[in-house]
Amino acid sequence: MEDQAEQLRDLVRTREGGSLPRSGKSKNTRIITVTSGKGGVGKTNLSVNLALAYARIGKRVIVMDADLGLANVNVILKLVPKWNLYHVICKQKTMLEILVETEYGIGIVAGASGFSKIANLTEDERANFIRELNTLSSADIIIIDTSAGISSNVLDFVAAADDAIVITTPEPTAITDAYGIVKIIATEIEKMDMGLKLVVNRASSAPEAKKVADRMIAIAGQFLNIKLEYLGFVYDDIAVSQAVHKQRPFMVDSPRSKAAQCIQHLVGRMEKTEIRDGGGFSNMLKRIWGK
Repeated sequence: MEDQAEQLRDLVRTREGGSLPRSGKSKNTRIITVTSGKGGVGKTNLSVNLALAYARIGKRVIVMDADLGLANVNVILKLVPKWNLYHVICKQKTMLEILVETEYGIGIVAGASGFSKIANLTEDERANFIRELNTLSSADIIIIDTSAGISSNVLDFVAAADDAIVITTPEPTAITDAYGIVKIIATEIEKMDMGLKLVVNRASSAPEAKKVADRMIAIAGQFLNIKLEYLGFVYDDIAVSQAVHKQRPFMVDSPRSKAAQCIQHLVGRMEKTEIRDGGGFSNMLKRIWGK
């Protein structure tokens, strides 16, 4: 499989000056990609509420909706962005112009079905998109909510992340699909240097979640020779569905709920994990596009 990263390397290497423009203060931005083997397991909800938990500890956070065709970060937040990534690709707007600052203290970059066009960009469009991505480098944390399943775009963002979170539920189909995406990651990404982490969503108890995680970790280690880290779980909590109906993050709607406490625990564990050497936003661009 020839991924998108390989297709774009020649372009970046031949850019005048051979380097990416920078905006603002240079910093080691942490890139977290959230992905899943199937839809409906709570990936977007996890992305948004993780962002809120990070914001509460003083981090500047941006959530990028990189879902292809089913962008819904804005739906959870009851936002109707006028502009999205498609307008950046088409040079109608800049990345900073489409960045929406929410009332919850996090920034949102809205996705759109047109984002799939990235696989067929012209050289000029690709160079512009790279420049625009780099303008987000002032953030402390960028959380990328990918589409469910496997595509070259998903794999590129996973490979480029400092931490890639695979989310599943205890349902057998979700576990099977989660293992499937872990297998694809292991076989298709040549240099596995991101932290690959597992979150079990909608668990009825901690033992149930750990049982699911232990099983996946054991199989991944035995058959894929890959290290999968159990980051934690999120309770099956009615507060989550109630918040979704209100189009509000459950971290805001029910901050003392079991689910909200679980999210805070996940962030606590993430914060104890240092970003590897070569991490950060500009290095994300290098890992995606070879520069």
